[in-house]
Amino acid sequence: MKEAKGKQRDNTAIARKFHAFIERSVFPCLGAKAALNMGAYELQCYAELGDSMASTYLASDLHRFINSSLRRRSDFATFGAIFSRPVEMTELEFEQRLWRTLQQLNRIDAEKFDWDPTVGRKPECANFAFSFGGHAFYIVGMHQGSSRLARQFPLPALVFNAHDQFRKLRAEGKWERMKASIRNRDAVLQGEWNPMLDDFGERSEARQYSGRVVEESWSPSFRAAQMGQAGGCPFAP
Repeated sequence: MKEAKGKQRDNTAIARKFHAFIERSVFPCLGAKAALNMGAYELQCYAELGDSMASTYLASDLHRFINSSLRRRSDFATFGAIFSRPVEMTELEFEQRLWRTLQQLNRIDAEKFDWDPTVGRKPECANFAFSFGGHAFYIVGMHQGSSRLARQFPLPALVFNAHDQFRKLRAEGKWERMKASIRNRDAVLQGEWNPMLDDFGERSEARQYSGRVVEESWSPSFRAAQMGQAGGCPFAP
């Protein structure tokens, strides 16, 4: 597979792996299955999770995705970022790289966009959600070392799910039923409930992003930049 300055050029084989992972009968997330079946998703591949150049390409792709015809056609469009390395990581290493990536994305994004006003910008706040391009996203981190079977994808991956999806499901009265089904399916797969899961607003969803069971006092190394005050350097560590 060829790589160029953080961007993975040959996506086909990786996309097939991702499709096969989601299509398994035991995979619990019905939303991901629906997005795959409807073609309401975009996958892009990058070199190294946490690398500043990879994050620069990811930022560009995310901005394009937010304004894409795919997003206009479907309220449930999802963006997946898959990285070719590092393949082997502990849960803590993955978590650190995930938040490094989100910080890098935020520094780039804050040059032009403010935080989504419908969600909190501090990870310790109960209503926190990651914001990009002025839109709130729920992040699902996946890697082969995850303790959650539903997240044990062979390569590091970050899946960006727009909060608009959840708001629409709640407005249509579909969210509670779908949430219960997903959690039951996850418990069947894992043998237990995911202890990190909470409804939005109960506890910060930042605790759920990496898939690791975090401590009560846990807080990520992340501080949202103010719009126009991110320092102007997308390659900051």
